Amino acid sequence: MDRAFLQHIFVKHQDTEAVPPTKEIAGWALKVIRLLYPQQSKDFFPSIDEIEGEFWNLGNELKFILNSTDGCKDCDNEQKIKKFQAAIPELYRVLNTDVQAILSGDPAAKNEYEVIRAYPGFYAISFYRLAHLLNDLEISIIPRILTEYAHSRTGIDIHPSAEIDEYFFIDHGTGLVIGETSVIGKHVKLYQGVTLGALSVKKSLANTKRHPTVEDNVVIYSGATILGGDTIIGANSVIGGNVWLTKSVPPGSVVYHKPEIKVVEKESLV
Repeated sequence: MDRAFLQHIFVKHQDTEAVPPTKEIAGWALKVIRLLYPQQSKDFFPSIDEIEGEFWNLGNELKFILNSTDGCKDCDNEQKIKKFQAAIPELYRVLNTDVQAILSGDPAAKNEYEVIRAYPGFYAISFYRLAHLLNDLEISIIPRILTEYAHSRTGIDIHPSAEIDEYFFIDHGTGLVIGETSVIGKHVKLYQGVTLGALSVKKSLANTKRHPTVEDNVVIYSGATILGGDTIIGANSVIGGNVWLTKSVPPGSVVYHKPEIKVVEKESLV
């Protein structure tokens, strides 16, 4: 094999930032989620002390991951772990509102167990909320690895920097995209194929708000595309399927796409 090519690959190996494998990082996240929601796990903890010990172990695992990641090695990881552990009760509270949003909003949902165990929307939301917490602690790369792992499992793409309030419901979800600077209020319901995206992907706009704001109690149906950092979907609005929006709509709006559909008898086509 060409020596210059081998030298090029060798140099890349020396210069590449060290990050633990995605499987290890995702495995840690799953342990956190399954400790909060034993419906997803076969593990059994016979005492409160053992549950406390498991949270302590997970904190140590996270510290090991951070210490093994070049971008996180000198980031006061002890303090970050303490803040992470202190935030777990609030993480759990908000996730429970998401469970309730799904249970109350989907006629097909039979009980909380089904939502927690089987719904891809809750799976993706769980990873997003955990990743967002780490992102708020200014932990690099790990949050994005977690949301991309959930993306690979569910087809739901949520950037960890997006701001999403309580009672969030993703129905079906495949193909849904929520961009980095999106802001979503309370009691919002999104269907599959919805995109909250940017009007422009210029690198120079990286530090600006590029993605929409969706206010409280909004429903956005499948295939809708909403673009732009100045675009605001007013509270209590309904956005229909396949709508393309690049400007704001006032509260209480109903926005829909009106295609022309013709129905004729087959015999008339012969």
